[in-house]
Amino acid sequence: MHVSVLLAESLHYLNIQPSGTYVDATFGAGGHSAAILTALDSGTLIAFDADPSARARAEAMHDSRLQFVQANFRDLNAQLDALGVTEIDGILFDLGVSSMQLDERERGFSFSQSAPLDMRMNPYSGRSAYDVLAHAQESELADIFYQYGEIRESRRLARAIVARREAGKLPTTTTDFAAFISGLMQRTGRRERTHPATRAFQALRIAVNDELGALHEGLAAAIARLRAGGRIVAISFHSLEDRIVKQTLRGDERLHVLTKKPVIAGDAETAENPRSRSAKLRAAEKKAS
Repeated sequence: MHVSVLLAESLHYLNIQPSGTYVDATFGAGGHSAAILTALDSGTLIAFDADPSARARAEAMHDSRLQFVQANFRDLNAQLDALGVTEIDGILFDLGVSSMQLDERERGFSFSQSAPLDMRMNPYSGRSAYDVLAHAQESELADIFYQYGEIRESRRLARAIVARREAGKLPTTTTDFAAFISGLMQRTGRRERTHPATRAFQALRIAVNDELGALHEGLAAAIARLRAGGRIVAISFHSLEDRIVKQTLRGDERLHVLTKKPVIAGDAETAENPRSRSAKLRAAEKKAS
């Protein structure tokens, strides 16, 4: 079951106006959208999700105030133009992969069960994680693991992948790839608090979906679309995302940052939903021009 993270805090910082126009940039299971709709009266909510499976969940809400757009939030400007929406009162980003996607074995986001190495948010578009491993240059692989996974042994890992590839023994499933990484990393002699494959899977997923590029574009479009007094709220789950959100909100003179420090989940929420432990919420308001 997917539990929305920092739900009450998200609503607080969005400061929803009952007749306003809002965007849920990451619909997912629809938990945040459902809460926003409850706070709206005659207003409108536009929900984005690149995952085709999200459409059925949006339609199941049977709410005429909800408009679903199957697209990545990096396409915010083009999609809002198509809907005739020039300004919005608020937007929420709940970043990364959802627990629901992690639970869908065949998507290949998790190594808890064996599945094809896919990791695409939209499984019908773009190159899969296996495609990256099978075709990327050694230098590109090293950059992916270093920049997106912050793996110190990135060059060694890339070299080992290419060697397996050239020998015709490249792992094809999530569990095989995790076991390969685990065996490689254990030989370094360093003990990690998390599974050795965790950062490598994060790095591949970010690369496959160009998550950081999409985040830069989505945040820029969102800020431009906010009307004066409008709010932007972003929930991140790792340091790379949080750094981009923090620098973007603080660096834009059009914004007044509402969160001096990131808002984190309380003890009750982390006990109920362990995923919330790594969540950080940041928010800002558009100044009057």
